[in-house]
Amino acid sequence: MPRFSIIVPCFKVQGFLRECLDSVLEQSYRDLEVIAVDDRSPDGCGAILDEYADRDDRVRVLHLPENVGLGRARNAGLPHANGDHLLFLDSDDTLTPGALRAMADRLDETGDPDVLVFDYARTHWWGGTRRNALAQVLADCGDGTFTAAERPEILDLLMVVWNKAYRRGFVEENGFRFPPGYYEDTPWTFPVMLSAERIATLDRICLYYRQRRQGNILSTTSRKHFDVHDQYERVFAFVDSRPELAGWRPYLHRKMGEHCLDILAKPDRLPPSDRGEFFRRTAEMFRARRPGPEPGGGPGEPVPAGLRVLEGGYAAYRISRLAGRAGREIARRGGQVRGAAGARVRRGLAPVRARRPLDPGLVVYSAFSHRGVLGDPGAVYRKAREIAPQLRGVWVVRDEETAARLPDGVEHVLLGSPAYHRLTARAGFFVNNVNWPGALVKRPGSVHVHTHQGTPLKYMAADLLDKPGARYGVDVPQMLRRADRWDYSLVANPHSELVWERAYPCHFTSVRTGSPRNDVLVHAAARAAADGRAGPGVDTGAEVRARLGIPAGHTVVLYAPTRRDYRRGGHVDRIDLARFAADLGADHTLVVRLHPSLATGPARGLGLSELHRRGILVDATDEPHVEDVMLASDVLVTDYSALMFDYANLDRPVVVHADDWGAYAASRGAYFDITAEAPGHVSRSYRELARLFSSGDWRDEESARLRAVFRRRFCAFDDGRAAERVVRTLLLGEPMPEPERAPARVPGPATAPDLLAST
Repeated sequence: MPRFSIIVPCFKVQGFLRECLDSVLEQSYRDLEVIAVDDRSPDGCGAILDEYADRDDRVRVLHLPENVGLGRARNAGLPHANGDHLLFLDSDDTLTPGALRAMADRLDETGDPDVLVFDYARTHWWGGTRRNALAQVLADCGDGTFTAAERPEILDLLMVVWNKAYRRGFVEENGFRFPPGYYEDTPWTFPVMLSAERIATLDRICLYYRQRRQGNILSTTSRKHFDVHDQYERVFAFVDSRPELAGWRPYLHRKMGEHCLDILAKPDRLPPSDRGEFFRRTAEMFRARRPGPEPGGGPGEPVPAGLRVLEGGYAAYRISRLAGRAGREIARRGGQVRGAAGARVRRGLAPVRARRPLDPGLVVYSAFSHRGVLGDPGAVYRKAREIAPQLRGVWVVRDEETAARLPDGVEHVLLGSPAYHRLTARAGFFVNNVNWPGALVKRPGSVHVHTHQGTPLKYMAADLLDKPGARYGVDVPQMLRRADRWDYSLVANPHSELVWERAYPCHFTSVRTGSPRNDVLVHAAARAAADGRAGPGVDTGAEVRARLGIPAGHTVVLYAPTRRDYRRGGHVDRIDLARFAADLGADHTLVVRLHPSLATGPARGLGLSELHRRGILVDATDEPHVEDVMLASDVLVTDYSALMFDYANLDRPVVVHADDWGAYAASRGAYFDITAEAPGHVSRSYRELARLFSSGDWRDEESARLRAVFRRRFCAFDDGRAAERVVRTLLLGEPMPEPERAPARVPGPATAPDLLAST
């Protein structure tokens, strides 16, 4: 008996069917059967299904004698299912890699619940991917099982059949089946969810829900959308047949009204001539199914404000819709007027503020688009408070939520607020690692210090002009106009100095300060060397390890992948994280930190969050200070992240996993070949990566030799005093010697000429 029976109804989807079936049959978890139902499809679906059945005995095909529709095609597959759990997969959707393994593990963990609800992401025909907006509900439901009454928010998720796994015995015991018609998921999902005694959730994207440009049944203009009324009548009939579910009537009454009004509001669903009839039938059903007064004479359920329109006529509904549309337009135009007026006021005040003297003791800071006291600006700020308390440091933050997370005692202003405009008009110094907004006018005499965000490997700024894919959405000329405000550009090595002067052809002075945020790494390495404990295993990040729940004595492997410009959204899974964590062994902990641009996208939902919850690895993406994460680790595994240049200051092993270097370099551009001038061993496949760790070669003598060469080139100016150097020389105007490390460039191999080498 297989663990999963996956029922796949097929009708006119020949262009998507192979991708759907491949996504199932190529899963690493193989204990499954596919019951493919050819719903008398007039295209090549039937032949494709037979082809797959011939080459994989896990596939069984049912050819229906006539077309019966999606719901009844699923019903046709149900009697043939032998698996412990049922999945219904639409034939234009796909499972994500590793989805079935994640489901199986979660089902084991929760003792085979009646229903397992998992996450999904919409994949649009134009290439975009959007995670379910209510994904947090899945995470908030906890580790155990529950009922819908205990967690009613579970019903706020999209009420469809394909984002759940069902225990087959539960389905058979209750006799659940799909009715004919559109919206057939409604009278399946509500009865199932309300009847289930044990529901569990899986906070992982297991399915890609394809958003087709054309061909989506529910986006077809048709009277068949009237079926929704019959489907809700079936739901109410089910509840009426089970007295214990009577308390759900007010909720279902509200959901029915909201669903029907949503259909009516969409311009592509109903023929214009039928919209009035649809409204009247909805209103009749809404009145007929309205819960009555409570026993004993108590008041009935109040009608929500958004549904009161169903108590009137269609004409009143249309007027309310037109009024709402007009109100939104007025609000939009009012916002534009207020914005323009505010801009005029600010322009009018600018000459007044410009006459006020600059405050040489006022330093305005920002980092990572106003996200808090972070990175190089944060290190400079902390050092200034220590050695130059006479300087007033104020941070620009993007919103109140960010402000609430600031450390105690940090003065701040909100971006765009009156206080922000007053402050930036008088500040003598500006310190940032990204460009300031274009509206900020640089006054003569003010000093802008740009810290950057690390040593560049990939093309930046003007160098992107020859890479149309990488510069998509990037206004390079505007970027350079904003960079024209820089007075000083901080550099950590001669390579960075050459890159920034090439990529930003602006009038600034490069300052060989080193990277302020790396001071803590340099000091940690120096302390470890003084104690005679240099190399892996130095536990300088004990507090961070404890906070992350890493067992004492574990070897900590930090995996930090970067984004890809050849994939929309930037995320590509290069390795199987669960497999890597297992292959490392029980005495290792895998810590993962995604690129900041991927932190809020679907990347974490594709397995990372779930693996973190289960304790298989640690997701450190939300740790505010990446320096802490580096200190807590013993070895870095990365692909092409700039983090490797900072990490080299620790003098700990680095492994470069470069299985797609050719594609990355071609799409983004790179200043040198990192695979030829790497800070450690290079792996070009997962097999090579696993072998490096199983053999111990990741920390052998060759690794140390490569790292030493890399450090001489890219850590040249990092001496642990970078922040002090910025404060004394740039903010206070005091003399201070440049770093003592020799700035001489270490030539790369002849096979990988540096694009910035002198001629």
